Amino acid sequence: MADILPIKAWRYNPELGAHIEELTSPLFDVVSPKQLEALYKNQYNSIHLSVPKGEDPALEASETLETWKREGVILQDRLPGIYVYYQYFTLSGDPKEYCRKGFICHVKAYDWEDRVVLRHENTIPRAVNDRIDLLKATAIQASPTHGLYHDPDLSLEHYMDQAISAPLYDIEDYQGVREVLGVIHDARIIREFCRLIKEKKIILADGHHRYEGAIGFRNLKKASNPQHHEQLGYNYHMMYLSNSASDTLKILPTHRLFQHIQVKEEVLLQRLSEYFTIKDVSDPEEIGDLIINKPWAFGLVFKDSAYKIRLKPEMMDQRNDGRPALIKHLDLEVLHYFFIEKVLGIPREGQRLSPNISYERNLSRCHSKVLTGEVDFAVITKGLSMKEVMEVAESGHMMPQKSTYFYPKAISGLIFASIDEDEFKFPYEMFL
Repeated sequence: MADILPIKAWRYNPELGAHIEELTSPLFDVVSPKQLEALYKNQYNSIHLSVPKGEDPALEASETLETWKREGVILQDRLPGIYVYYQYFTLSGDPKEYCRKGFICHVKAYDWEDRVVLRHENTIPRAVNDRIDLLKATAIQASPTHGLYHDPDLSLEHYMDQAISAPLYDIEDYQGVREVLGVIHDARIIREFCRLIKEKKIILADGHHRYEGAIGFRNLKKASNPQHHEQLGYNYHMMYLSNSASDTLKILPTHRLFQHIQVKEEVLLQRLSEYFTIKDVSDPEEIGDLIINKPWAFGLVFKDSAYKIRLKPEMMDQRNDGRPALIKHLDLEVLHYFFIEKVLGIPREGQRLSPNISYERNLSRCHSKVLTGEVDFAVITKGLSMKEVMEVAESGHMMPQKSTYFYPKAISGLIFASIDEDEFKFPYEMFL
């Protein structure tokens, strides 16, 4: 199934790498404006490659990359490796420390139709195009997407444990997560990784826009290259792979925020009552607890009021749009169909680009944005289960955009993966 290769990585010069925690950055879809400004102040922070700014961000990133290479800010490893990546973390209200184990490698950028890399949620076209522009300008990947393979035997874990015992980096990141990176250069062991993943499909957990950008970039290069072949660097994409058989995959909710909705609260509630039961909530901070483990239940938060809303079961029988039951019964599908489309009147095809909808993973920030009037109201959601994600991916159908938030996020800047042919080429057949 999936072809992977080790990465001949670019990494920060050891003189700078001693302070690697100051050079890494959050992924572009979770970094806040305040975080961005703080990160941009460090001229060597990876944010300048992953989320460049300026009138022409892609050009800015290209110029930064060339400067860093010329001045020795980043150096390329002579040998390709599998980069073992462990993340130690805790969850709110849970004293247990988890360790999500995985590794970073090159994965071939398969078309969705190949059914080798499986997606589970829609993308936003603008974000995909931004990623293509960045690859065209730099031919480098500053942050890995996150994919899942399934191996109940944990066949690779003892190799990863050995590599992580002598880490390249061991830091605490912006999330409070302990990030540990090691490397495997042994060709014999790398062959074991390549052989195992060759038998697997990959479910894309995080990074749908970056992966789709890699496909788009590959297609552009392929169309313009009469000597195209499948081993060229632009066919590949940097991905962090972790095992879906592990109990350390945690999926947190992404809440929906609504702004510039020209509907008064009482009118909205009246419309809602056709589809949902509505109950007043005295303390909005408790909404998360009130909807947990209750299907099709959500929190609805206004500045001076809050409600628990839950779809009336009989409404499901009235939905005849051809979507399979597997999809129709998902909480977020219920929200996007009955609330956003039916109640708010924003059709499905317009939701991905709607200026009226934004997304927030932090519950406190949701409440804050409502209270300050930054948004009109918020809908509080619940996280999906790993079983639901895998079933949707296997089905070939997709959930609404921003359906999953796998925690913790991988970070940018630990390594950079070049797909420029002069920097990518290597006799990779020794690993296959």
